Amino acid sequence: MLVGSFILMGFAFNKVGGYEAFTEKYMKAIPTEIYDNGTKIDAKCYTPREDSFHLFRDPITGDMPWPGLIFGLTILALWYWCTDQVIVQRCLSAKNMSHVKAGCILCGYLKLLPMFLMVFPGMISRILYTNEVGCVVPSKCKEYCDTEVGCTNIAYPKIVIDLMPNGLRGLMLSVMLASLMSSLTSIFNSASTLFTMDIYTKIRKRASEKELMIVGRIFIVFLIGVSIAWVPILKEAQSGQLFDYMQSITSYLGPPIASVFILGIFVKRVNESGAFWGLIIGLLIGLSRMITEFAYGTGSCVKPSNCPKIICGVHYLYFAMILFAATSIIVLGVSFMTKPIADKHLYRLCWALRNSKEEREDLDANDWVKEEDEMDDVEEVKKQSCCRKAYNWFCGFEDKKAVKLSEEEKKALESKMTDTSEVPLWRNVVNINGIILLAVAVFCHGYFA
Repeated sequence: MLVGSFILMGFAFNKVGGYEAFTEKYMKAIPTEIYDNGTKIDAKCYTPREDSFHLFRDPITGDMPWPGLIFGLTILALWYWCTDQVIVQRCLSAKNMSHVKAGCILCGYLKLLPMFLMVFPGMISRILYTNEVGCVVPSKCKEYCDTEVGCTNIAYPKIVIDLMPNGLRGLMLSVMLASLMSSLTSIFNSASTLFTMDIYTKIRKRASEKELMIVGRIFIVFLIGVSIAWVPILKEAQSGQLFDYMQSITSYLGPPIASVFILGIFVKRVNESGAFWGLIIGLLIGLSRMITEFAYGTGSCVKPSNCPKIICGVHYLYFAMILFAATSIIVLGVSFMTKPIADKHLYRLCWALRNSKEEREDLDANDWVKEEDEMDDVEEVKKQSCCRKAYNWFCGFEDKKAVKLSEEEKKALESKMTDTSEVPLWRNVVNINGIILLAVAVFCHGYFA
């Protein structure tokens, strides 16, 4: 995928004559179709922004205000990289802490590439297909991309189809679809795990593994149905800009989770009551903004939304900052008014006690249902018919249970799983790479500021 993206970037820059020509031609990429039923559309709706090549934009009039970019997106990144199940499950599968750091740093280096591999080719697509990608007349947009609010979402696919040679075009499209499928399977798997382990097991405390697997797969089918039904909303949201839509939804739902997570790590006084009410009230505030925006629609430059300015007039990145602050106040306020958690339950779970060697007592140990296991170390597999074996293989069922561990073996396994020690050499290598990555990111922000 990276190789294909680099090749596409080369074709795109070659088509427009290099970077200098690209910056010059983009500002002149103005569509010719600017009349809607005989009425000329306002020039600000179809003229490229004067700050198109600047990351840090005006805090009031900018479509991506710089305070929101620095602080709002940091909150969203904290939610995604530290608490999102898709990322967390990959980190938990690492062999040791150095591997976790190395994987995240590699992702950070890869995150520097979309500016050059996706954003710039997308902007070049507007130069080459100005009327289609930059359309503003609702009837024309409907004709080009089946939505009236704008066609910026077709920019990258169009340049892939039109600029790539036949063989590379098919390879690129297949790789894009494969990466999409990989992302979807990760999301569906994570959502299924969260539902079955955190919700369904509260309802069915003695559910078997086979039952949990079936319920998880049914839930995935349900999610697929919801995703398909959501497509029409996606097409009209945020003036037809998919990335803006994704960030706006994250801004409405992510900050409460990020707030609870960061306070739970660094403030030992935070307890369950504070986290619970902070999450509930924070999510209700975020949902109220999201539902209101969906009800009124986000509109477009040509047809603005009727949503009240006091609700929808605040940029979603500013809203994320406000929501994060409000949730933090609620979490701290409720926590300090209720009983604290004893240190014996917090060893190695918060920053102040991260290096403790004391044995931690599980706060919820008595809440779990303990099932009696009268089996031997390994249960014998009953003889099955061929049809039954085929059915189990197709569904992924196994009748053989895992080996039963002794108390000493359980403690040894837990000690190994919670060990955060690192080999000094590799610890220094990953730490130095982390500093280099941070320096490169700061340089890029400064250069394109």
